[in-house]
Amino acid sequence: MTSTERPVRHCGTMAVHRRLLTESAAYRSARAELENATIRLVSLERTSTEVVTIPVVVHVVHRIQAEDISDEQIRSQIDVLNLDYRATNPDVSTVPDVFADLVADARVQFELATVDPDGKPTDGITRTKTTRKDFTADDAVKSSATRGADAWPTDRYLNIWVCRLAGGLLGYAQFPGGPADTDGVVITYTAFGTLGTAKEPFHLGRTATHEVGHYLNLFHIWGDDGSGCGGTDEVDDTPNQGSENTGKPTFPKLSCSNGPNGDLFMDYMDYVDDDVMVMFTTGQVARMRACLDDARKALWTGA
Repeated sequence: MTSTERPVRHCGTMAVHRRLLTESAAYRSARAELENATIRLVSLERTSTEVVTIPVVVHVVHRIQAEDISDEQIRSQIDVLNLDYRATNPDVSTVPDVFADLVADARVQFELATVDPDGKPTDGITRTKTTRKDFTADDAVKSSATRGADAWPTDRYLNIWVCRLAGGLLGYAQFPGGPADTDGVVITYTAFGTLGTAKEPFHLGRTATHEVGHYLNLFHIWGDDGSGCGGTDEVDDTPNQGSENTGKPTFPKLSCSNGPNGDLFMDYMDYVDDDVMVMFTTGQVARMRACLDDARKALWTGA
């Protein structure tokens, strides 16, 4: 990207998903089972409705001082997740009236872990010095053997790694059903939280909101079929749209004959700037709740 080009969101989740589909029969089987369970739970409206709390550990992997982000910056990200997943973010008021009835509360809370895997008190933050200049979506940041940081038990904690990602990559997640030792979310240090190194237009913590959506089994809203109109995010109440939206679209933004209201570009699972993405839909929440009642159940029940 040249100095005159505007930065656009780049998520590596689907690349990881496709790699695992190719490499792992176990992943293919787990994904199929989860999709079947999701269809069943959503169609029967049997997903849980209670507010659940997910313990989070943030692994800061840094080479230079700027990458060793502050505790305050980390806490600002947890605050954003809690606002966004409860639909209490103030900017949800910017949703156009025609889409307002779709806005939904996921009833999910996040808190930095207070007990580590050995039962000792913790602030939920680990810090690891690395000699690597940057990382990619190959999961090297998730292992001490490749100069990253090992995950805490991924059935008990949402692991989030913060590091310098290469090539304009803002973040990526692993869908449920993948290898336990690489399960979690990775965010570049300039798109994490709302303070310190967070840099416009990805300075409001929405990269983590987007990636945690993947972690809870949401797909990109356009269905990842390029610019075609045949892809699906497996959610009924999100309008069909052609390709991702970036930057700051103007309502209505039409594609795939979806007028008069057009794309739901203000959804967290599109590619728009942080100050534009402000909501999950009822259907997306149902899909996440199905995931929490199945593949991610141990996170909040401890069982």
